Amino acid sequence: MEQKQWYMEYKIHNNRPGLLGDIASLLGMLEVNIITINGVEDRTRGMLLQTNDDEKIELLGKMLKKVHNITVNALRPSKLVDILAVRHGRYIERASDDLKTFRFTRDELGLLVDFLGELFKRDGNQVIGLRGMPRVGKTESIIAGSVCSNKRWTFVSSTLLRQTVRSQLSDEEMNANNIFIIDGIVSTIRSNEKHHMLLQQIMSMPSTKVIEHPDIFIQESHFDYSHFDCIIELRNNPEEEITYETFTSYDF
Repeated sequence: MEQKQWYMEYKIHNNRPGLLGDIASLLGMLEVNIITINGVEDRTRGMLLQTNDDEKIELLGKMLKKVHNITVNALRPSKLVDILAVRHGRYIERASDDLKTFRFTRDELGLLVDFLGELFKRDGNQVIGLRGMPRVGKTESIIAGSVCSNKRWTFVSSTLLRQTVRSQLSDEEMNANNIFIIDGIVSTIRSNEKHHMLLQQIMSMPSTKVIEHPDIFIQESHFDYSHFDCIIELRNNPEEEITYETFTSYDF
């Protein structure tokens, strides 16, 4: 049978000596492999496990319920957010009212780049929105994520160095394996008809598109929120409000 990866997370109530060793021994007896282990936030430990027998995971969950020093919070097939939580030792924050919105701050740029890199490795059509105020690191994070995923990136519109509005792309740039970077303000408000035609062509391609300022993009185009697979918010600090009221006076 195919090896399957699982995520296990447990809260430690009494971190007695040998606790981790006991759990590792239990996993060893069940022939469940430990791929990665790390502390995740305060007094919580996360593990990535691997086995080809789902019944062993079910049995593991029942046995761990009898261990009084811990409480199992999660035991499930691993998701991307689980893998990154174990890798970085911290959770990615998700909006409570919209689970496809992920929140980061500037001190989590390493985690954000890793998250984008893993998303970019996926094949197929996906649209990712990236919200954030000027000079918070949006475009730089997209480029770094492209490098991590070993993908080329193509600017369709941008203000990274100067305002970029492309009317056409070369055959090499139009490769569906590339990461297409689109500034939602430039592409919808500060562009021309030729750019709009190029934008429509790119949006219909089976490729990864990352759209900065997705709210303006939705407001000023026929695309809507349902076209986005996920939304990422990047702030200088957790309390910062992302607003577009004065965007015309900023260099986004």
